[in-house]
Amino acid sequence: MTKAAALRVPSLNLSGIDPVEYKVVVLPVEEKGYVELKGGFKLHKPDETKERDKHAAMEGDLVAVSPLAFSYEEWPATARKPTSGDRVVFARYAGITITGSDGKEYRVMNDKDVVAVRR
Repeated sequence: MTKAAALRVPSLNLSGIDPVEYKVVVLPVEEKGYVELKGGFKLHKPDETKERDKHAAMEGDLVAVSPLAFSYEEWPATARKPTSGDRVVFARYAGITITGSDGKEYRVMNDKDVVAVRR
C-alpha cells in the first residue's frame, strides 16, 4: 500500500444516494481545459484534443458502494475490494448521472463498469 493510500480517509456519503444491488456511486473529477507544466505554466488544450479526450476514460472518487458490489465468487481472495474514498477509473458513458442532495453531479453505475482503482 502506498503512503497516499494509507493516508486516505474514507469519505462520507453526502450525496444522499444509496446504491442498491451491484451499483456504486462515483463523483467524477472535473477535467481541466489545460495541462499544468513545471513552474506553474498552463498549456491550453486544442479543441481536437478535448474532442479526443471525450471518448477516453474518466476518473472519480468512489462515494458509496452497495453491500453486494464487488462480491463475486471469482474475486481473488488476496485482492482488496474498492471502498468509499478510492479513486477509480471508468468509461466516459458508464452509468447514469444524478444530482445529489448536495447539488453535485454523481454517476451511479454497475460495479463492473469500474475498470481500475488508483492507489
